[in-house]
Amino acid sequence: MASDMQPLSGHEIPSRVVENCGVSDHACHGKCQSCDSDVKPSCAEVNGISLLIGSHTDGKASKEKCGACTFTYDCAGPDGCLIATNGSCMAVDELTQQFEREQAGAALEDLVFSNDEEEDDSDWDPASGLVMNRWFCLNCTVPNVDEVMYCLNCHELKGSGVDGYDAFKTQIAEAALVSPDTELPEVSTAIGFDERMLLHSELEVKPNPHPERPDRLRAIAASLSAAGIFPSKCALVPPREITKEELLMVHTPDHIESVEQTKNMLYSYFTSDTYANGHSACAAKLAAGLCADLASLIVSGRVQNGFAMVRPPGHHAGVKQAMGFCLHNNAAVAALAAKRTGAKKVLIVDWDVHHGNGTQEIFEGDKSVLYVSLHRHEYGNFYPGTGAAHEVGIHDGQGFSVNIPWSCGGVGDNDYIFAFKTVVLPIAAEFAPDITIISAGFDAARGDPLGCCDVTPTGYSIMTSLLTACSGGRLLVILEGGYNLRSISSSATEVVKVLVGDGSSFDVATAPSKEGLETILQVLKIQQQFWPILGSTYASLQAHEG
Repeated sequence: MASDMQPLSGHEIPSRVVENCGVSDHACHGKCQSCDSDVKPSCAEVNGISLLIGSHTDGKASKEKCGACTFTYDCAGPDGCLIATNGSCMAVDELTQQFEREQAGAALEDLVFSNDEEEDDSDWDPASGLVMNRWFCLNCTVPNVDEVMYCLNCHELKGSGVDGYDAFKTQIAEAALVSPDTELPEVSTAIGFDERMLLHSELEVKPNPHPERPDRLRAIAASLSAAGIFPSKCALVPPREITKEELLMVHTPDHIESVEQTKNMLYSYFTSDTYANGHSACAAKLAAGLCADLASLIVSGRVQNGFAMVRPPGHHAGVKQAMGFCLHNNAAVAALAAKRTGAKKVLIVDWDVHHGNGTQEIFEGDKSVLYVSLHRHEYGNFYPGTGAAHEVGIHDGQGFSVNIPWSCGGVGDNDYIFAFKTVVLPIAAEFAPDITIISAGFDAARGDPLGCCDVTPTGYSIMTSLLTACSGGRLLVILEGGYNLRSISSSATEVVKVLVGDGSSFDVATAPSKEGLETILQVLKIQQQFWPILGSTYASLQAHEG
């Protein structure tokens, strides 16, 4: 993100009619916006939508059926894709123009649909958004009273906007392309990005803006451009949508179909916090396709490392369900693409503040993929509630799931770097991966409204530097969470600086907090039975603590 945010030119508000429907065992009913005919797509409940209630702001997610889902349907084209050309998404400029035309003349009755039947609208109360005099910070989405000019959470100026994305957008045409069919680029770092991923957004009008929003990518892109990293120091990977055959290696057919169905709906929800619109299926397939191709390019030696600047994120998406803002599991798709290209062993390090329950589930019985997660846990009370230290994998995969569950918020650089030096790096060296994939959520960053931790851009830079040696520099960084625009853009930029060779070198002696040390001792005690190399570290730390 550029150092300055500019005033917003205006606010986009969907002008569609909202209609609520109960979820039956067989079908969800709705009205076609164009022809007014009844439509009965396959039931979201049957195909995996609304299987799990819970959000990043909840405590532990509970597996319950959703009593009501909110759907509004558009007519699909002959190929079943909403606004599609040859089965792919329309160019983003055309879609943006069409969306702006649809907004013209929006009135209050277009935004709020009411009927005489009693409905469950506990997660959507338009009246509260209309009555209260408040504004939402563009940087962190936290609400503020109207009289306050600076956000009480992050001190961002009221009315700020993302500045610098247009510069990045114009530079896309200047970037060198790298693929299996092109000549080797002069640079060793590749970036995966496509503007169509910006079309994935929450369309339903709610009192609070959704934290997983398109501006996350715009802010990072603007920051990379302002830092002089893009396009001069990295190549661009041509985008493609992941194929169904590739997704079937990770997800069930029902899950894939449930995501694909969303292109026939104006908007829909898999869980209370996991939205989709008519472009989300395309965005999710683009994100997964970019991650797969980046992994293949790295393993084949065409580039040394890469950064997947993608959304929607993926590490909560499990074998058969979307949740936690995630539709397809991008890191899992990348890991399997790396193995198809020749990698025998893959290390996934997940530093998102939330446990990557989906990634762990996918690989918990696979000893060729080592999954290490550092996350806020609070004894199962922090979303999604999984990732306790005793979760070590199953069957042949025992010992290949390593969870470092922080017991409280506020965890910062010292705790993370100490965990890297005492747990992550020794196990990684013993495992000797052919490629390292980072599930790089930046919601443990200082100022994040959901993570409430204290990792700095320097801390992320150090962790990236430490991981470069694990697999001969073959490193793929995949964007996951992170909801403070300034934090996510500055942190991502410092990480990419390491990839392109501009990162600062640090040799920091770190002392963890008391709570951090207790967590690390717990992990060492459990994991030393699978990784004996940890035994001496556990004994010395235990003696020191005693």
